Amino acid sequence: MENIALIESFSEFKDDKFIDRVTLMAILEDVFRNALKKKFGSDDNFDIIINPDKGDLEIWRNRVVVEDGEVEEPNEEISLSEARKIEPDFEVGEDVSEEVKLIDLGRRAILALRQNLISKIHEHDNTTIYKQFKDLEGEIYTAEVHHIRHKAVILLDDEGNEIILPKDRQIPSDFFRKGDNVRGIIESVELKGAKPTIIMSRSSPLFLEQLFFQEIPEVFDGLITIKKAVRIPGEKAKVAVDSYDDRIDPVGACVGMKGSRIHGIVRELGNENIDVINWTSNPQLLVTRALSPARVSSVKLNDEKMTAQVYLKPEEVSKAIGRGGHNIRLAGQLTGYEIDVFREGVEEDVELTEFSDEIDGWIIEEFKKIGLDTARSVLEQDVDDLVKRTDLEEETIDEVVRILKEELED
Repeated sequence: MENIALIESFSEFKDDKFIDRVTLMAILEDVFRNALKKKFGSDDNFDIIINPDKGDLEIWRNRVVVEDGEVEEPNEEISLSEARKIEPDFEVGEDVSEEVKLIDLGRRAILALRQNLISKIHEHDNTTIYKQFKDLEGEIYTAEVHHIRHKAVILLDDEGNEIILPKDRQIPSDFFRKGDNVRGIIESVELKGAKPTIIMSRSSPLFLEQLFFQEIPEVFDGLITIKKAVRIPGEKAKVAVDSYDDRIDPVGACVGMKGSRIHGIVRELGNENIDVINWTSNPQLLVTRALSPARVSSVKLNDEKMTAQVYLKPEEVSKAIGRGGHNIRLAGQLTGYEIDVFREGVEEDVELTEFSDEIDGWIIEEFKKIGLDTARSVLEQDVDDLVKRTDLEEETIDEVVRILKEELED
């Protein structure tokens, strides 16, 4: 096979892999030099001439003419008689350039060349994909469901790149079919071995932030800033927003008339309940706003321990905690404070575990088994009823009641 014919056959990879001809030629030279090293021990005295426009390649070996019988390095030296077969005018000491045909390398070497080229182009292709998606980390990307596995959904984009959406990066209510278009953020890109692993996430708070950038013009234009977003995927989310322009109501702009602007985001996230609040640098006010829709009466902060004692009217406590504790958990994540809720006008209570010095642990566990974990919850019960519902003797319960009463009276 002639050099040009071989180059043209290699050019099929250019079309398949979207690799430019100049890059292909650079890879070709590297591949051929490796082949020459294996065949001749060194490629230092070889010239490889590549014409990127024509896809032409020539290999020339340069050797020095020496007297017959004095050749010590056959790759670097050529005898006078052999040199004169190429050109009859050669003399000792002159340089001889001789073209090396691919056929001279042997059929096996040519096959190895082709395999090495394929490997190099795949490596280049994967590096290009890695760089492309590394630049897209944290950005929203859309791809189509190719097939569904137990622990992940495999997506393909328009260029055939494989993107993985793991089960734990999905929203619990997500349900996909083959051919569905899926939006998420590119969470991470890793080059494991030769092939890049691209991970998409729909559960990340960053996905929520990026949806605000796409759906809310004032956020996209920078008039409204997202200070922080936290979420329990598919359940509830809280987003703190701010604006340097006093004429703009950031919450109103994000939510829209009757929720018109945020509706698309809610739908994309599987009807996730999104609370948008005004950001403030006042931590007490931020805690108060973060616990919405509950109305907070007062807040006591401990900045050293990063704890917040929040007092509310009894009817507001359930709102502050929220279904499954979602509201108070997200408020804590948004503000950075560990939040404890207290009912206004209700006498102070004490956890049973606080009495571990006076009451044996197994006794406390007996009370916990029936849902009694505070002093007042035990004192509100009838002793006879406690005897029936636990494995405790009446005398033991009487002693516990005495200890609890003394502590609360103090």
